Amino acid sequence: MSTLERAIAVAARAHEGQYDKGGAAYILHPLRVMMRVSTTEQRIVAVLHDVIEDTPLTLSDLAREGFALKILAALLALSRREGEAYQDFVVRLGGDPLARTVKLADLADNSDLSRIPCP
Repeated sequence: MSTLERAIAVAARAHEGQYDKGGAAYILHPLRVMMRVSTTEQRIVAVLHDVIEDTPLTLSDLAREGFALKILAALLALSRREGEAYQDFVVRLGGDPLARTVKLADLADNSDLSRIPCP
């Protein structure tokens, strides 16, 4: 199993039973974000980008899964810390090119009204 396939499997398990505001399986969002980026590293980060914030999995869990430090650093940058001002989060995230690319793809997907049946 490739690292990308492992990331997809981890994300699918982590988001199992979660649904978006439109009622669709939540995993579809990270998969769409993944399809908006081009490199394997970007795709791994994209499919895992909400795992730390929105599931019980931690960065340590992902490290035990064998993901590279560069991937873990980007995921940490993409995760807003409790009590962190949004502006501080944006500045911190902007310092990691991998995280920045994935966040832009995430924002593009979140802004795409075509994914909502009746916006």
